[in-house]
Amino acid sequence: MIFGNLLTAMVTPFKADLSVDYQRTAELAKRLVADGSEGLVVAGTTGESPTLTEGEKLTLFRTVMEAVGDRASVIAGTGTYNTAESVHLTQEAEKVGVHGALLVCPYYNRPPQEGLYQHFKAVADSTSLPIILYNIPSRTGRNIEPPTVKRLAEIENIVAIKESSGDMAQISVLSRSLPKTFAIYSGNDEDTLPLMSLGGVGIISVASHVAGAQMREMIQAFLNGDTAKATAIHLRLFPLFKALFPPTSVNPAPVKCALRLVGFDVGSLRLPLVPCDSATENALREALGQLGLLPTG
Repeated sequence: MIFGNLLTAMVTPFKADLSVDYQRTAELAKRLVADGSEGLVVAGTTGESPTLTEGEKLTLFRTVMEAVGDRASVIAGTGTYNTAESVHLTQEAEKVGVHGALLVCPYYNRPPQEGLYQHFKAVADSTSLPIILYNIPSRTGRNIEPPTVKRLAEIENIVAIKESSGDMAQISVLSRSLPKTFAIYSGNDEDTLPLMSLGGVGIISVASHVAGAQMREMIQAFLNGDTAKATAIHLRLFPLFKALFPPTSVNPAPVKCALRLVGFDVGSLRLPLVPCDSATENALREALGQLGLLPTG
């Protein structure tokens, strides 16, 4: 697989004044790769991309490349709801030397399927970087439908999709209709194992910030044909998956809280996001404790 089976959608660390903490970013990148991530998505939704400037994003790309680019795939989050802006940022990211780009489905303006096709094609045509499409209808208000994905897969450098629809029927259709060389990643931690059973290659994960080794073990067990072991690990991790995506908070607030609880503080969040509430923090503490991931003493 060009990017690997376990990728992490990295949070963006902030200092107390909410400026980007690039030193902590490099430390986090190294920590994630040491814990089993084969690739990192930088300045995606989990990285609070809507609140980052272009300059901050490009510096983040450079920082992570310098930290781990020789031993992990670095994927730049360059998609927006503005095609021209997405083209520009993707081209600038390519100059930095990243290994690929993640392009989210255009949000808010909700283009029709032909608009989606033309948007992604325009960005792909502007770069030689391999591209991962990102389908997350709950956030964007628009589903990238399987016939559109199939058309886009015919473009040489569109090589994968991050599927966060949670729709296993749709994922089954994709798996049946796409070339075997086209990679389908889960965008939801709890869907990793079901999606892999339908032909997916792995996960672009949030939980891997705190449970990277366990996620790696689950994926490897499945790839080795040990589905019983993979299922057991999935079930053991399931409470953490749910705690990281509670109904009362929104990603990445819970995972930033989880990182603080395990002893790797990455700071707070930029408005309009706010820290998670005490109930979410307590649920995270319980889930992390059950997995033995809280510091002792």
